[in-house]
Amino acid sequence: MKIAIFHDYFGNIGGGEKVVLTLAKAFNADVITTDLDRDIIDRMGFKGVNFISLGRTIKFPVLKQITASLRFATCNFCKDYDYFIFSGNWAHYASKRHHPNLWYCHTPFRFFYDLHYQILQGIALPQRCVARVWIYFHRKCDQCFVGHVDNIVTNSRNTQGRIRKYYGRDSTIAYPPIDTSKYACKGYTDFWLSINRFYPEKRIELQVETFRRLKGEKLVIVGGYSKGDHAKRHFREIIRDIPKNVEMKGIISEKELIELYGTCKGLICTALDEDFGMTPLEAMASGKPVVAVREGGYLETVIDGVTGRLVEPTVPAIVQGILETSEDPTKYKEACIERAQEFDTSKFISKMKEEIYKGKGIS
Repeated sequence: MKIAIFHDYFGNIGGGEKVVLTLAKAFNADVITTDLDRDIIDRMGFKGVNFISLGRTIKFPVLKQITASLRFATCNFCKDYDYFIFSGNWAHYASKRHHPNLWYCHTPFRFFYDLHYQILQGIALPQRCVARVWIYFHRKCDQCFVGHVDNIVTNSRNTQGRIRKYYGRDSTIAYPPIDTSKYACKGYTDFWLSINRFYPEKRIELQVETFRRLKGEKLVIVGGYSKGDHAKRHFREIIRDIPKNVEMKGIISEKELIELYGTCKGLICTALDEDFGMTPLEAMASGKPVVAVREGGYLETVIDGVTGRLVEPTVPAIVQGILETSEDPTKYKEACIERAQEFDTSKFISKMKEEIYKGKGIS
């Protein structure tokens, strides 16, 4: 069976991109996308994947998203493949022509739905007016193209609830893949780790303020943002006043990231109602505890008091969680590794194979 996977763009590697690349390798599928940074993909260890680019997007907020959705809505590969998988916020706009299909929904686009007002407040006033008009019309398009999707698979119970609320559709859960064989505990050094795209909803400012108070602890932040995202202004605000015990690493290679996981003291996660969150499980696979806010997908992965701490999304609560966990991070090691094994890549591939065969009528 010849499979094509449509994904928005590859200008940065996050959980969604890892899901797509894992699927592509497992099913020998082609990946159809817009913006493509092959250097980042190579650095993440996915050299053998075949890509087809629909062309680059306009690197300006709103225009980038409009360009991407138009490219997917107008492309035509229906005669070239037997099955189609969509991933991301715009790739499912290809669903009208391409059947049978499956949408691996990381989340209904949060700018249109549950984070509509929060994200608008982080945008400069002139752009905010344009964004409101875009949201009004593009949300209708989103609803329309979801109607052409045959089957929806998602990453968590949390996102499953959003899909039911905003689309009125049922979905199946296939937890994202964690390649536990990649990770190993190499000791516990003097720093905590944070891995995020620099989006406002990741609430990185909570992490910065936490470590401003924790002068005896160190934080290393890994991540960046793609051109044309709504994150540039937010990123500039964060780096304007960074304390000396917080280091910004930017985008790094998979090898460097695995080394940081292996040597850090633990991971801190503060995203607002996170869809699922793969980084806590990658940290656990490395034997490291996680201090995460008590909401969203973290409730499905972090076991409070066993693999780390779940805390309220306030600086004092996060400070307390870090201090308590720092007393002896080694005591969480075995439970963390066991927990990560429950989300291993093999289980994800098995579930996705089941859904694909069901879509093709194969028992």
